[in-house]
Order: sequence, then structure tokens, then C-alpha cells
Amino acid sequence: MAKIMVVDDSPTDAANLKRILEKARHEVSIAGDAADALQRIREEQPDAVLMDVVMPGVNGFQATRTLSRDPATAQIPVIVVSAKNQETDRVWALRQGAKAYLVKPFKDADLVKMIEQVLGER
Repeated sequence: MAKIMVVDDSPTDAANLKRILEKARHEVSIAGDAADALQRIREEQPDAVLMDVVMPGVNGFQATRTLSRDPATAQIPVIVVSAKNQETDRVWALRQGAKAYLVKPFKDADLVKMIEQVLGER
């Protein structure tokens, strides 16, 4: 079981991610925007973060870059989960420090497998 923070401004998407993760026996917390998430991630030190891209204020790319460059959070893997399905979006997310990129909509099993992979790489 891992502690995973979901960062998504859509309550529906956040609830869906939480359902999938809890079914896989993970402990889940939710942040509705990236600014709140950055502070909470520093404090809570989750095992992984699922990060949406399109959010008000700080977007997911900016938040991922901030986390990957902060020594206090750089070891926490970020998986970007977004409806943005262009290859340039995936490449940009990885350049910002994301460990993986998953396009919405996705299969529950694909998300669980991706989390297992990034947690296994730590």
C-alpha cells in the first residue's frame, strides 16, 4: 500500500482516481489545485503523485517542475494524468520531471500498473 496524492481540479476525475486507487489498496489524498498540492506534498511526503495538467493558476507542468527541482520532493514520482494526448505534451511532462504520462480516458488496470512501475523504480 502506498500513499498517493491526486492533484486534479475536477471533482469527478479526482473521485474516479481515488476509487481506482483505493480498490488497489492505496491510501489516497486529494488536492483540488496545484498551489495547495505543492504545500501539502512537502508536508505529507506521499509515495507518488498523480498530476492533472489543465488547472487554474499553477498548471500541472509547472507543479511537476517545482516538485522535481525541490530537494524535499524530488524523490517523489509524479505521474501526469491528462486528457492532453499529443506526443509533445507527454515529452514536455517528462522534461519537467514526470516519471510517466497517462492519457484520459484510461483503463483502471493501466493506471494501477503504471503506479506499481514508478514505485518499483524508486
